[in-house]
Amino acid sequence: MFYVNVEGAIVKDDKWLIIERSKKEEHAGGLLSLVGGTVEQEGHSTKILERTVKREIFEEVGVYVKDEMIYVRSTSFVTEDGVHVIDVVFLCEYESGEAFAKSPDEVDAVYWMTPDEILLHPQSPIWLKDSIKDAVGKRKSLLINKYQ
Repeated sequence: MFYVNVEGAIVKDDKWLIIERSKKEEHAGGLLSLVGGTVEQEGHSTKILERTVKREIFEEVGVYVKDEMIYVRSTSFVTEDGVHVIDVVFLCEYESGEAFAKSPDEVDAVYWMTPDEILLHPQSPIWLKDSIKDAVGKRKSLLINKYQ
């Protein structure tokens, strides 16, 4: 059995919204991350992943993203405690709100960073770097297709 986690790669003015995970977090505490969380059981539902991304973003950093989201990638991993997780990343466009560490049990700090700043930061784990690279690539291809 897997837990399903979703994350939003949120872009605004060519910078990406990145959090420093709370040091209280069992998994990846103190590391940089995209904003997201675990999907809750809802029974029969549609757009559960997208709703979860929107909810988690607002709960953790007080930001709203636009309804349209683009799938970026999915991965699986096993936590230090042996929990199997599927992680799904969506490209999200910032809509409104001032980003701040709204949920201190989950978020220690909030940053708007360029891809290079993320890739070079010592607290950026490989999975964040890979997600940002994929999100930047997806965004570029969407922008290219938009103007062709």
